[in-house]
Amino acid sequence: MTLDATHDPDLTSWVESANGHPEFPIQNLPLGVFSVAGGAPRIGVAIGDKILDLCALAAAEMIPDEDWAETLQEPVLNSFFSLGIEASQGLREWLSDLLSDGNNETSVSPSLFDRESAEMYVPCAVGDYTDFYVGIHHATNVGSLFRPDNPLLPNYKYVPIGYHGRASSVRVSGHPVVRPSGQRKGPDQDAPARGPSMRLDYELEMGVWVGEGNALGEPIPIDEASQHIAGYCLLNDWSARDLQAWEYQPLGPFLAKSFLTTVSPWVISPQALAPFMTKMPPRPEEDPAPLDYLDGGPDAAALGIKLEVLLSTEKMREDGDAPHTLSRGDAASAMYWSAAQIVTHHASNGCNLQPGDLIGTGTLSTAEEAGYGSLLELSEGGKKPITLPNGETRTFLEDGDEVTLIARCDTPGAVPIGLGSCTGRVVPAK
Repeated sequence: MTLDATHDPDLTSWVESANGHPEFPIQNLPLGVFSVAGGAPRIGVAIGDKILDLCALAAAEMIPDEDWAETLQEPVLNSFFSLGIEASQGLREWLSDLLSDGNNETSVSPSLFDRESAEMYVPCAVGDYTDFYVGIHHATNVGSLFRPDNPLLPNYKYVPIGYHGRASSVRVSGHPVVRPSGQRKGPDQDAPARGPSMRLDYELEMGVWVGEGNALGEPIPIDEASQHIAGYCLLNDWSARDLQAWEYQPLGPFLAKSFLTTVSPWVISPQALAPFMTKMPPRPEEDPAPLDYLDGGPDAAALGIKLEVLLSTEKMREDGDAPHTLSRGDAASAMYWSAAQIVTHHASNGCNLQPGDLIGTGTLSTAEEAGYGSLLELSEGGKKPITLPNGETRTFLEDGDEVTLIARCDTPGAVPIGLGSCTGRVVPAK
């Protein structure tokens, strides 16, 4: 992605709250699906503390392109994403002009709504959800807990590992996390028993929304993969570690993962992230080079996104205490495989990706403990309790705990942007 007038750091909006906004200045312009006052879901764009109703603009024949106008009147973004990256870029440029030119304020203001009063939805009808395992430090940390002498399996540095998740249980930020029940077997038990998970965990991930799809049987070349990415979000792949440990052999995660996946509501476009993209970290000399179909060259792009995990317990909220930061890290140094590489690998066997499909990166942990992306790592598998500022301790999540993922981007010469937040509060098992 190249920089253009939409990234101009001097660009301001007549929507006053956008100017200096920490997440949604005019340089961001993420798309999402919202409703107000019990109305129907509709597509909008975040600008400062407001949401601009694109459905209303389309109905008023203010959208300049007929295809955009038609798809933006739908209650999900799938059809608009199917138009491809050129449509996304064109809409962004038009919105930037619309919201920066004060002459448009009178005609457009009636279609602005307060973001705080809006209800948000999953932005796409998720047809398929795949979760990868590209966080090499997470993979190494978890592998060390179970295989100290061989934490990474031989295939990890050759093939992006993933599993097919459950699309039906993807929910937007704020949806309650009902503690799952299932079979679990401790090392001192002769047989498994069924009950609520006692080792409930979060996973700090990025989500990739698929834009234009590919036909069945037609792979996506690595140099075209970025054109199939509509945007990014935060993703929490909630995990029941005790259920997972018992069920995952030989076919991998199942009920330990399928009970809920939470996403942040705004789709941050590749265009908005252009100023913050960086190069993928160089691989160690002893590591194998990617196979040809995965080789994006020396300039392969990494996500220059800063990540943070916050925890608020029920007692903390009762006492008026601020959420506690569990970890801070970044996506670029955590990912062994890039977003383009996992898109290409996903389609390399001819699998047809479709507009609105969701791809998770897997847990993103840095090399340092301060940037670990799960309690499994922070507590060393439950052996090392974490002490919170108020004296409470945690190895895994308890009922009433609320986890919030946050992501921000900043770099010299660019206006900082945010991705919003991804939050879930644990409630007792049913």
